[in-house]
This record gives sequence, structure tokens and C-alpha cells, in this order.
Amino acid sequence: MDSLKIIGGQPLSGEIPISGAKNSALKLMAACLLTAEPVTLTNMPNLADTRFLSQLLQTLGVEVYWPKGDSECRLNAENLTSTIAPYEQVRKMRASFNVLGPMLARYGHATVSLPGGCAIGARPVDLHLQAFEAMGADLLVEQGYVKAAAIHGLKGAQIVFPFVSVGATEHAMLAATLAKGETVLENAAREPEIADLADCLISMGAKIEGAGSSTITIQGVDELHGTHHKVMSDRIEAGTYAMAVAAAGGHVTLTNAPVGALSAINHALRNAGVKVEADKDAGTIEIETTGQPLTAVNVDTAPHPGFPTDLQAQFMALMSVARGTSIIRENIFENRFMHAPELSRLGANIAVRGSEAIVTGVEKLKGAPVMATDLRASVSLVIAGLAAQGETTVSRIYHLDRGFERLEEKLSAVGANIRRTRDEDEG
Repeated sequence: MDSLKIIGGQPLSGEIPISGAKNSALKLMAACLLTAEPVTLTNMPNLADTRFLSQLLQTLGVEVYWPKGDSECRLNAENLTSTIAPYEQVRKMRASFNVLGPMLARYGHATVSLPGGCAIGARPVDLHLQAFEAMGADLLVEQGYVKAAAIHGLKGAQIVFPFVSVGATEHAMLAATLAKGETVLENAAREPEIADLADCLISMGAKIEGAGSSTITIQGVDELHGTHHKVMSDRIEAGTYAMAVAAAGGHVTLTNAPVGALSAINHALRNAGVKVEADKDAGTIEIETTGQPLTAVNVDTAPHPGFPTDLQAQFMALMSVARGTSIIRENIFENRFMHAPELSRLGANIAVRGSEAIVTGVEKLKGAPVMATDLRASVSLVIAGLAAQGETTVSRIYHLDRGFERLEEKLSAVGANIRRTRDEDEG
């Protein structure tokens, strides 16, 4: 397996371009299944996850034109050859499950394996299935597959989510675009990626109001057409690099940044003593350290517009070198502190008690071999390695490749001493 070797203690300086958002791109790719016309997505991130979904779509019969390294992806689902998404592919990535709703809405039936993905808790798909049942689908779960049918088409429904779920909101919205009548999603998630998906669907002819609020109303239409859509920039990537600069020190400008989606992150960084200058019109965020020790800051993860769970691990790495004690509460996933023991290997002082992590900052972390456990945890170890004295080796970085495009290249360009080591390099 590949590893990353990092020599810490190097301040960062320059510009880091932010790629398209993984969490948006995956759902936008699934949207191609709703129409017989081509869907072209620009600002597409080249990631293991987006490539996995591309392969699954091709298995279903979607024509995919996406040259390696290109940021434009053309998808044509005019002639599907299958409505069965097999376990061998869906198990690789949870978001693959989102092909179910579009196929069910357009074709009246679909069979999709239950999903896989990061091991950060149960993350059940019950809310997805309950939404489809409310829209009139018949569902059968057996042998690890969901078999769904709506022979006479989906029907509009009033759907009240018992708790906020980004995935269920997006999935229900995808399916409701072709349902007969009106669908109202109550207690809907408000993440920026949902508004991005709605913008794309509206450009395809969908009738959607309220995306980005807790109530989304969809008027079903008979069919959707093709479109060109630019994937929004990745707020999680932007927040990650902002925290990397804060931990390592320096002055970096993030370009192509989704400034309006980063309020909670920028607020936490400013409270920690980091200079943050955001320019929404220019799409830039300047991150600069002052040379003074960081200040400990408490955060509670919450649905948007709160502090995102996908940045909790990175913020914990940052707080490991802050002055004082911070309390980080994880309110979204029940098993998302697996990075804490690995950060401790670098000298971090972290005590985990249920859904709380108590982080007492240390003056310096020290390099050590560490192992990634999931996507966001893996990049928290990179941040810690950048701040640490000596060499840190991060293994199992296939997690990183699922969500960060050219990470070592982007960090090297601003002065980080980081390189990828492949198996053959070791021998």
C-alpha cells in the first residue's frame, strides 16, 4: 500500500486551488440517471470515489466520457442495460446507493446492494427507504439487496424526516423530481451540496423550491433533459487546508473557495487566533498565522450551518497544538474518534469519553508512524504530521485518495515536505 512521508515544521506559503466537492459531485453524477439526454459536469474532482461511481454507472449502461485527469465529465444514460447495482461495486462507497432513487423514479424498478463506505458508525439507509415507501414504492430487502418497484410510478408525498439526514434529503429529492404530484420534505438537511444538487436538477427541468432550507418542495415533472453544470467547490477540502496552514504556520491563499459555505469553520479558526480574510466575490480565503500559540476552542459538530462533522478530525489535530484544553463533541456519527489514538502516537493529549474528546494542547507533536482509519481521520494525521517535529509516516492512505485530489502535490507547492511512497519504493 502507498504511504505518505512528512517532515514537519515547514511553514506553508503560496496558493492552494480548491477542487470540486466530492459530496456534491457524487449525487450530481447519479442525477444523470433521471434523463435520456447527456449531462455534462465541470469542475469534477478526480478521486477514487468519483471514479468508483463512474464505473458503477458504466455497469448500468451509462456512457461515460471522462478522460483521466480531466475536470469535465460527460454522462449519457439514454440506454441503460441494467437496473441492478451489484454488491461488488456498491460496497466500495456508500454514495453508490443513490442510484436507487433515480432508477426507481425513471424506470419504475431497481435493485441495489446495501452500501459500504467508511467505518464511522451504522449510518443506516432506513430514512431513504421510508421516503420511497411514502412515495408509493414497494420494497423488499433480502440477501443484502434492496429490491424496489413502483410500477405505476412514484407519487408525491409529505415526508417528515425524524432527524436531519443529508443523504436521505438528497436521495428523496432526486426521486421526487419525476414523481406524480407534489413532494414536501420537512426537516430537510440544509447543506450547500443540497442546494448545488437542486440547481443542477432545476437546470434539467425539475421544479424545486426551498433547497438550502429545512422545507423543500418538489413538483414532479414528466421528464428531465440534459444540462451543463459546474460542481461547487469543496468546503471540506478548503477547511482542511485552512487547518493545515493554521497547524504548520504560514500564509496561504485558498483559491476557487466556497466562501459562503465556510462561516462556521472561519469562525472557529478566528477564535483560535488565526487570521482569516475571506473574499466572496473573488472566491478566496487567506489564512495566516500570527506566530503566537493557538488558543483552545470548543466545537460541537452539527448539521449545516453548524460545524461539519467532516472537519472534526482535522480540528482535533489542530487543537492538539493549541494552548489550553478544548472539548470536541461529535453529535453526528457515533464512532468518529478513531483518529484519536493515532494522534496520541504523535504526542497529542486526548481523552475520549463517549461523544466527547477532551484535547489538552501540547507544545510540540513528534513524528511517528501512524495509520489512517477513514477518509477524514487520515487527513487529520497529515495535518498533525505537518505540525510535528521529525518524520511522520501515514499508512493506508487509500482512504485519502477517496476524497482529496492531488493532496501531496497541493501541499508540496506551498512548501510542505511531503511525498508519496509506493510499495516498490520500499523494496
